[in-house]
Order: sequence, then C-alpha cells, then structure tokens
Amino acid sequence: MTQTPTKPLLRALAGERVAPAPIWLMRQAGRYLPEYRALRAKAGGFLDMCFTPEHATEITLQPIRRFGFDAAILFSDILVVPWALGQRVRFEEGRGPVLEPIAPETLERLERQAVVERLRPVFETVRQVRVQLPPHTALIGFAGAPWTVASYMIEGGGSKEFLKAKRWALGDPDRFEALIELLVEATVDYLSAQVEAGAEALQLFDSWAGVLSESELERWSFAPLKRIVEGVKARHPEVPVILFPRGAGLGYARFAKASGADGLSLDTTVPLSFAVALQQEVTVQGNLDPAALVAGGRALEEGVDRILEALGHGPFIFNLGHGVVPETPPEHVAALIERVRRAAP
Repeated sequence: MTQTPTKPLLRALAGERVAPAPIWLMRQAGRYLPEYRALRAKAGGFLDMCFTPEHATEITLQPIRRFGFDAAILFSDILVVPWALGQRVRFEEGRGPVLEPIAPETLERLERQAVVERLRPVFETVRQVRVQLPPHTALIGFAGAPWTVASYMIEGGGSKEFLKAKRWALGDPDRFEALIELLVEATVDYLSAQVEAGAEALQLFDSWAGVLSESELERWSFAPLKRIVEGVKARHPEVPVILFPRGAGLGYARFAKASGADGLSLDTTVPLSFAVALQQEVTVQGNLDPAALVAGGRALEEGVDRILEALGHGPFIFNLGHGVVPETPPEHVAALIERVRRAAP
C-alpha cells in the first residue's frame, strides 16, 4: 500500500489542494543571499562548491533556515552530467559555463558508465541535507533536460541562436538522437541515485525548450523527458517528477496530458486562464515574474494575489516563472512567503 504523503509539497504533487499553497523558488539558494556570497568568497570555484558536500549542503539549507520554504532544492548544476560523461566543463566569473564543444565525430568519447561514480559527492550532499531538514520540508533533486544539456555541450556554453545544436539536430538527426539517448540514460541513472540518497521529488529543467519548433519540441524535448519520467518511475514509482519546459507555450498542454509527470512548472508567459486548464491534468507550479519579486510592494502583492486567485483552488505549488535573480532583496522573498501563507482561508 502506498503511504499518503504528509509534507505539503508532496501532497500537492499527489494531486491534493493544499492550503496555504506550498512554496519554494527556483534558484532560492544563490547570489541574492549575503550568506551565500560570504561562502562563495572563500569556497573556491563554482564546481568546487558543487562537489564539496559540506559547502553544497550549507548552501542548500541557507534559504530554508532564513525563510522556511516548504522544499529545499539540491545545490548543484545541470552541467555536472556532461562533466561526469567526460566533457571538460568550467565556470568563469562574469561569463558563466564554458565547455569544450563536442561534435558528431567526438561523441564516442563520452562515457555513461562513469556518471554515478563521478557524481558521488552530489549524492553525499543529498544525504547530508535530508537529515538536517525540518520534518515538513521536502527535498527536491534535479537535472537538466537532454535538449538543454545537449545545447550547452555542442555550443560550448550559453547561446542566443543555438545554431550549432540545431544544425547538428537537423543535419545529422541520427547521431543527435544518439547524444539525446545517452543523456536520457545518464539522467535516469543520476536522478535515481539522488532518490536513493534521499531526494523526495525531482525536477527536470528544459530551459531552452522555447527555441524549438513544434516538431522539434516533440522530438527533442517532450519525447526524451517522457522517457526519463518512465525510466525513473520504473525504479522509484513513488517519487513525483516535475517538468519545466520553459517557453513551450501551447506545447505545455502536451506535457500536462501525456508526459507522465506529476507536476508542470510554468514560465512567466503562461496565461493564468491556460494554466487553470492545465491544472485539470497535472499539479501546476509557478509562475510569478522574478522581476515582481525584485520590485516588491504593490507589484509583488498583486502578482501573488492574481496567481493564488486563479490557481489556488486546485493542486498547486507557488513558485516563480524562472529563477530568483541576484538583484532580489531578501526582504522581498520574506514578504512573498508571508503573502502566500496569509492568503489561505
């Protein structure tokens, strides 16, 4: 018999209306917090922090101690999977991730078998966080979606046009499919190991889904994510999975109805009337504009109230439409949480 979850976030992902709505924020641990900046100044490079369990655990817990969110999300990065596959990855201050680009002819150099072993520090972080969380706080593990991770691997970093990735996908779809399938398998292994270490829910970030055409979205975003959901649930059927295909537009309906996910995170552009329709199929999560959190005051209050009025009557998790930005005043985050929790009947 499946045990009924008691943590608010897990109850919402099981399809229950929870009041007040559970709340956590993407990038809730990060540069807007002075305690994070203080640790970053003495902890070395970004990947060093991700792979040092004591540092990653402390960063994961910082927003929980300060704000009391209903969920902690593991402090790590989506690009640890390419690193574990054998690709060179580094982070440069002011530039972000820099990768040694891969090409069809170098695809065979990547090694799936090493992923779980090389990422053991991440799993140790999960274990350490889980035992330190308050009883009502859920722990979310995560990974990048294959399309988004592949685009970084091919482009060598972020991109505006994604021409290299799209050229490969359109010009050599068989070998691009081989890369996507490798990432599907590696991601299932990675997420499953996070669950075994203590993660209670999982989120997959397809940050660049919005650059794909309808047919490309189906092949390179929806289908791989569906396979990951199936693969994880074959091993851990009790663990809920949230998908975030940012920028998918009307394509969100396909993810809601047919992906097998328990939750769907919505970007800021998704109309609330459309989100209500999606909520008939899946727990929805979102979708306050991060800029409203920076602005605070009336803009923040009205944004929160509109979302709660539209989505608070069904299975729902309050979040942003993307991540917290560094300019965000911490006191605005505290005001957001107070507004969400005060709105409960």
